[in-house]
Amino acid sequence: MNKNKIAFSKIIAGAMTWGTWGKNFSSSEMKGLIENCLNFGITSFDHADIYGGYSTEAAFGNALVSTSLKRDSIQLITKCGIQMMDEVRTNRVKHYNYSEAYIIWSAEQSLKKLKTDYIDMFLLHRPSPLMQPEEVASAITKLLKQGKIRSFGVSNFMPSQIALLETEIKVDGNQLEYSLTSNEAMINGVLDEGLTNNRMMMAWSPLGYYFRKSSEQTSRISKILKPLCEKYNATEDQILLAWIMKHPSKIYPVVGTSSDKRLKASIEATKINLQLEDWFLLLQANNGHEVA
Repeated sequence: MNKNKIAFSKIIAGAMTWGTWGKNFSSSEMKGLIENCLNFGITSFDHADIYGGYSTEAAFGNALVSTSLKRDSIQLITKCGIQMMDEVRTNRVKHYNYSEAYIIWSAEQSLKKLKTDYIDMFLLHRPSPLMQPEEVASAITKLLKQGKIRSFGVSNFMPSQIALLETEIKVDGNQLEYSLTSNEAMINGVLDEGLTNNRMMMAWSPLGYYFRKSSEQTSRISKILKPLCEKYNATEDQILLAWIMKHPSKIYPVVGTSSDKRLKASIEATKINLQLEDWFLLLQANNGHEVA
């Protein structure tokens, strides 16, 4: 279990494309998708303040309050820190802001938009070279004591950057890019660090670029996937999810699809336990060579 002991669902629904950056769902459509997620067993939803040009959190919040769901039946994750060039901001350049005042303001804005009293996990979206652990710790400690957030994490942070923060405050989770086709986190120490310190590890883009790119690499993967789909009575995306979930760090995939069918299938993928050699067959297909 992740050490913050919040019961996140094993599959997390990523809301990045639910708004103007993707499907641009109406409030009723978003309400239906939230309810369907719950029916499938997906209770955790991933956001960031920047999604939809700072608009998707509010769209989700409006849809959420139109449901009959109790707040404690779901878990909300959101992120702060990226300063985009957008008409709702006066930024002259894209940058990161992790001042104490900004972190607190951003969390409070997310609370208002999501129409909730608390955020289950609040993340720093990307590391900043100017990040000062004392300021971050002061802001997060206040938010935790006030009950506005229930746990604190980061996204896209390397072990040394987490270690810097942990000179002042504990980090409960890390959300990173991880998939069969983008598996650097398995090699560069990020997943090892998470496992060592019992962090909740979340993977964005868990299917990688397998479905988006045609290459010799994806062709090799496809040749291995086809018989595995028959063996496990599963789809390609389910096998790819099962592959990352086999890692000992107990990855929580953040699934970005807004398709009911694929969301339901992603939950079913949690039941697949890839055999050891099948896991390595996929790794070999991705790398183009056997392990050393």
